[in-house]
Amino acid sequence: MRPDLLIVNPGGRRKIYQSLAADLSAVEPPVWAGLIATFARRKGYAVEILDANAEDLSPEDVADRVVEANPLLTAVVVYGHNPSASTQVMPAAGAVCAALRQRAPDAKTLLVGGHVAALPERTLREESASFVCDGEGPYTILDLLRALSTANPDFGKVRGLWHRADGAIRSTLPAPLVSDLDGEMPGIAWDLFPMEKYRAHNWHCFGGNERRPYAALYTTLGCPYRCTFCCIHALFKSGEKASGYGESVNSYRLWSPRSVVAEIDTLANEYGVKNIKFADEIFILNRDHVNGICDLLIERGHGLNIWAYARVDTLGSIDLEKLKRAGVNWLALGIESASDRVRSDAVKGYAPDRIFRSVEKIRAAGIHIGANYIFGLPEDDLASMQATLDLALELKTEWANFNCAMAYPGSPLYRTAVEEGWPLPSDWSGYSQYAAGCLPLPTRYLSSAEVLRFRDHAFQAYFNSPRYRKTVARIFGHKALGHVVDMMRNTITRNDARSGAADRQGGLS
Repeated sequence: MRPDLLIVNPGGRRKIYQSLAADLSAVEPPVWAGLIATFARRKGYAVEILDANAEDLSPEDVADRVVEANPLLTAVVVYGHNPSASTQVMPAAGAVCAALRQRAPDAKTLLVGGHVAALPERTLREESASFVCDGEGPYTILDLLRALSTANPDFGKVRGLWHRADGAIRSTLPAPLVSDLDGEMPGIAWDLFPMEKYRAHNWHCFGGNERRPYAALYTTLGCPYRCTFCCIHALFKSGEKASGYGESVNSYRLWSPRSVVAEIDTLANEYGVKNIKFADEIFILNRDHVNGICDLLIERGHGLNIWAYARVDTLGSIDLEKLKRAGVNWLALGIESASDRVRSDAVKGYAPDRIFRSVEKIRAAGIHIGANYIFGLPEDDLASMQATLDLALELKTEWANFNCAMAYPGSPLYRTAVEEGWPLPSDWSGYSQYAAGCLPLPTRYLSSAEVLRFRDHAFQAYFNSPRYRKTVARIFGHKALGHVVDMMRNTITRNDARSGAADRQGGLS
């Protein structure tokens, strides 16, 4: 049966993660692809999903599968493992569109995702797609399917669309955000995914859990904060305008706890999933929402192994012991930098002692910490980066993720970089922390090469630290320690030899 909509997750993880893709990196279900599929199905359309990332398909393989399915519309969904990772998927998305254009020139393709929403006109000019979406996608796809079902489609009436007409690129009025998440987009179309293909991050299963099966899902969409390095707001801005939000307001929408837990029931009961990621930009934020989910999960007793994102300054009203009883075993904590000056410049200011209090509170509840650090924010110098590494070594959290600052399209940092003429990667894959061509931002005091070199040094210093390794052995056992030792033998290549060319598995992204 011909699908109305074929949703493609383009993949490209081997280029993004190099040798780490074989075993160390996670293989995550494409959450937005599954949400859009649910939305379209509930409007009466037949939908299929092709996860080229999980099935390790080449662009040509994808093109062959699309031609065979012959859908009314192919939507290539450009997202990564975390909310800021959409850009690094663009090379694979572009290659899929190019292969399909060559194989079936008349096929209708739409690019949708965070990077695409940040740069819609440029994306349409540069890529071999028929259309580009400048928002989150569901209503644009609905309008486009309706238009394509007519004899003479009027694309000017498709909300949130960039398209070509009369030799020119044109855009339409924005599409609204999905407001009734429980009613119109109640979870992910798991039956359309190759569930056996997904695996958790290595650290997520320290202590003996098998990495498969695995799932990721949202319990909320959006974020009220304004960190300069984050690009997630680009996905929602046009929809916020159409939905009547003030220009200075960031949307924040929630699925009800019952809807979230009903989806987890499906994962646990039908697919045997224990390992789950809450992919929300910040899960630990709304106390009633968090408590509602935890209460229902405690009632169920599924024996889950969950991880979620948190901020240092959002833990005060949260019952962390309840969180642990619900199965949240890991919190990814955004520490970013040890320097007040660096954090404040990135609009992420909080008192330094709050970092230690938050870490102590999480540990007291029996929850493990994956700390996130960023090197190369605009106010960073060698002294502040060394202070951040020293802080990481002092805290010795069970996992740590060391990133370089990247000017992701859609972030305030990207706008500043363009205005100031700072060097940016020549290829979208250069925005990947683990790609050979990774090019982080320079700071006001350091070059890109100096930042990358220090980041790679920090990773090695942390995971080779005897104190860290003793912590892993004490908490998780010698099998987990052996995994860390093996991990550190797995180098990746950097194009700039000055960077040290010696990174290993990066965990949380």
